[in-house]
Amino acid sequence: MIEITLGVLVFIFGIMIGSFLNVVIYRIPKNESIAFPASKCQSCQTPLKWYHNIPIFSWVFLGGKCAFCHEPIAKQYPIVEFITGIIFVALFYKTGLVWYLPFVAASFAALFALVIIDFKYMAVPDSVNFAALAFALVQPDFLHAAMYAAIAAGGLYLIGLLSSLLARKQAMGGADVIVAGTMGALLGFPNFFIAIFLSAILAMIPAMIWRDKGVPFVPFLALATFIVYLYDIQATQLLKVLIYG
Repeated sequence: MIEITLGVLVFIFGIMIGSFLNVVIYRIPKNESIAFPASKCQSCQTPLKWYHNIPIFSWVFLGGKCAFCHEPIAKQYPIVEFITGIIFVALFYKTGLVWYLPFVAASFAALFALVIIDFKYMAVPDSVNFAALAFALVQPDFLHAAMYAAIAAGGLYLIGLLSSLLARKQAMGGADVIVAGTMGALLGFPNFFIAIFLSAILAMIPAMIWRDKGVPFVPFLALATFIVYLYDIQATQLLKVLIYG
């Protein structure tokens, strides 16, 4: 019963962070402050009341429309809030109520914001990317987390540099390198490599479907990282089976 209660509280906290992520997703790509001014309707520009900003519930209560101009409010807002809540609950049940849980959750929240921004704008803001990395480094063993992050980022950078030289064009963006550092800090080795492989598999079909348009890779890196983080033991066991039979 206590665990369920804690799970509910974690979910509520998660959707509150999700509400903040909506601000980040909307404002950061436009180079706007995430602190000021207060939230307002994107259609009529009227500042919102505090009770218009209650995660999920305000959107449902208002029927998905602005309280002032009655223009539709994007479904993205409650969806991002709900998914963030689920992410936080999943991480809570994975790690338990440990001191570093808020930092791990914050790192995955930042990665989730990057996913939405990359899909919407085909861009990865450095501020959010470095925030994900900084939070990921706050681990019980900081030195190992920092070492894994450096090796993962440095290794991917070298691979990207070599690929660019061979292809005579840029093969990998700097954003992917930073995300690799975050992955290394969160997952360690060898699970980092499993996540890289899984992300390639996840991206394969969308890349074939939208070959001309192009598909952002960061969302698949983030999704693979989340999956492997939750199922780290199973991922390690699978790798041993593949290697040793």
